[in-house]
Amino acid sequence: MTEHCLGNIHSVESFGSADGPGVRYIVFLKGCRMRCKYCHNPDTWAKPSGSAEAPLPGENWQSAEQVLKQALRYRTYWKKNGGITVSGGEALLQIDFLIELFTLAKEKGVHTCLDTSGNPFTMEEPFFSKFQQLLEVTDLFLLDIKQIDEKKHRSLTGQDNANILAMARYLSDVGKPMWIRHVLVPGVTDEEDDLRRLGAFVRSLATVERFEILPYHTLGVFKWKELGLPYQLEEVAPPTEAQIARAKSLLGIS
Repeated sequence: MTEHCLGNIHSVESFGSADGPGVRYIVFLKGCRMRCKYCHNPDTWAKPSGSAEAPLPGENWQSAEQVLKQALRYRTYWKKNGGITVSGGEALLQIDFLIELFTLAKEKGVHTCLDTSGNPFTMEEPFFSKFQQLLEVTDLFLLDIKQIDEKKHRSLTGQDNANILAMARYLSDVGKPMWIRHVLVPGVTDEEDDLRRLGAFVRSLATVERFEILPYHTLGVFKWKELGLPYQLEEVAPPTEAQIARAKSLLGIS
């Protein structure tokens, strides 16, 4: 692990309630290789191109100590089951910073949670050894599985999903708790066979504590327009209650 490495921070949320148990302090990191067509944070995509020594305009580099100090101001609100969640972008692209932040957090007895799409995962070095270090200081993984079908996953995100599914299996094999989440996009991620396959895959994992649907929404569309990016799902409406209920039934979610 790099000593005292810095993270490039996009933003924080002081009182998150949807990204892990209890009340969470959520840190959003910059950088993501995936280009999900429904992404509500496209402003986090770009990999930091400056540095802590020479930051570009808009870049916010902070040490793990700084981030934890700010988070601990809200500790009284976390009670017994809250804590810190790191999200993105894709937080695993800044794995050295993650390891340092979560190591310091565990020294303070803080519950740590990683919200990830798993795209950087590999069993090759040097990543895999670092990932094993990260496991030691991460209490819970929130893994977003965008699409179970490889071709559809590539069409939706621009990336393969084999290593993402491998990461889910590995977390299960080593006994690491996880929540699996799936964004339900009508006409895109709600095909019956895909949902049945995803449900079967999740049931094959031993450590899934929660399996949930995240209904597609359009709250981030304005960011695409601000960035001058074409939004391809302009005509897609959020799922209805009936569509959500159907998906839950196909996935085997009670």
